[in-house]
Amino acid sequence: MAQLFLSFLVISFTICSFAITVESRSLARTYAESQCKSTRYPDLCVQTLLPYVSKRGLPSSQLQAQLSLATCLSTARFTKAYMNMVADKLNETSNSGDYQAMEECMHQMNDGVTQITQSFKELQQMGKDGYQKFLWHESNVQTWVSAALTDATTCVDGILGDGISDREKTMIRARILKVKQLASNSLALFTRFTSRYRASHGIKIPLN
Repeated sequence: MAQLFLSFLVISFTICSFAITVESRSLARTYAESQCKSTRYPDLCVQTLLPYVSKRGLPSSQLQAQLSLATCLSTARFTKAYMNMVADKLNETSNSGDYQAMEECMHQMNDGVTQITQSFKELQQMGKDGYQKFLWHESNVQTWVSAALTDATTCVDGILGDGISDREKTMIRARILKVKQLASNSLALFTRFTSRYRASHGIKIPLN
């Protein structure tokens, strides 16, 4: 009888723990979704931020933008590495036209990686060196992330060579598309952060 009662307690505790875990995950997702409403790709945004949700909610709006940019940078670097592999294969087959197109695309991706890296460093600095430099940092990040978006768009539009297999084209396009979507989400999260920061610190955008 005692053993049966003990088994019942163990099962009850397991069910209760599972219910709490499910509820926590549900609350975490709900909170992440509320933070991602301003983004163009909310599902990807939730996927990016959800691992960082704690019992206290998500990190600050500035850190959310940093997390999104860091994910974008990591994805861009992996994409560039994959493109390098495809380019090396094209170069070995002496398919000069397709290799040239891929080389141009890689050049644009390199620029994109550099711009996202600069944006990430700039975002980390915001608010640390005085309010007077906040708008300058804000302008830099907006310019660089927007430029990275343009580079990614130009790159994916140029992948048309016959020497590149359909599978490789699909892989490259999918990876670059994800970079674009992450960059777009990062820009939206960044804009929300800067708007809140300026409002709370009384920073006004000068009229030209």
